[in-house]
Amino acid sequence: MFGPRIQQAARRLAESLVRPLAALGLTPNMATLIGLLLNGGVAALLALGSLRVGGVALLVAGAFDMVDGALARVRNQKTTFGAFFDSTIDRYSEGITLLGIIIYAVRQPASIAQTWVIILAYVAALGSVMVSYARARAEGLGLNLKTGLMARPERVVLLAAGLIIGAAAWLPWTLLLLAVASVFTSAQRMLDVYRLLGRSALPATSAVGAASPSGEKPESPNTVEQSKDVSPVSDSHRASQINAVKASQSN
Repeated sequence: MFGPRIQQAARRLAESLVRPLAALGLTPNMATLIGLLLNGGVAALLALGSLRVGGVALLVAGAFDMVDGALARVRNQKTTFGAFFDSTIDRYSEGITLLGIIIYAVRQPASIAQTWVIILAYVAALGSVMVSYARARAEGLGLNLKTGLMARPERVVLLAAGLIIGAAAWLPWTLLLLAVASVFTSAQRMLDVYRLLGRSALPATSAVGAASPSGEKPESPNTVEQSKDVSPVSDSHRASQINAVKASQSN
C-alpha cells in the first residue's frame, strides 16, 4: 500500500535520526531486541485496557522497527542473519501485540462482542503470519514477492489508528478490517506465486525448429533464403543447359 517513494523517504529520515545512536554503539540486533521489548509494553497496555495509549505506543514501536534496518545501513552492518533475525522478531512482536488485545477481551464481561474480538484477533494474527510466510516461502523458491495490500507497516498503522480513534467501541470493526485485509493479502500473494510459477513452467519455444500444427518440421531460415534465390527464370535456364549437354553428348 505504501509506495516506493514513501518507503524511501521513511528510510532516509530513519537514517538521519539513528546516526547519534550509531555513534553511541547501538547495533542493529540490539535495536531489534529493543523493538520487541517496546511491543511487549504495547501488549501490556492493551491487556490492561489502555487502548488509546496502547495505540500511540504501537505507533512508536512500529516506527522503531525501522531503526535496526537504518542502523545496519548507517554502520554498514547489513548481514543475512540480521535480516533473518529482524523478520523473525517482527513476527513475535506482532503476535504479542494481538495477544494483549485477546487478554483485554478475556477480562471483559462475557458477550457476543467479546467473543468476536477474540476470534478476529486470532484470525488477524494468523493472517499476519501467513502474509510474511508467503513472502519468505516464495523467496525460498527463488521468486521476488513484495506485492500485497497489507504488509506489516500498513497493519501497524491500521490497528493503531483504530485504537486511537475508536478505542473499545471500534475494536471489533478494527480487528475485522485487519483480519480481512491480512487474509486477503496472504491469498493475494499465493495467487501471485501461482502466476509466477506458471510463467516459469511454460515450455520455451522458438520460431526455428518448432513443429508446425500439421506435425511437419518447418524450414530453417537458410532453406527459406535458398528457396527465395531460386526463381522460375533460373530453373528454365538450368533446364536448357542440361538439354544442351545431353545433345552434345549424343552427337
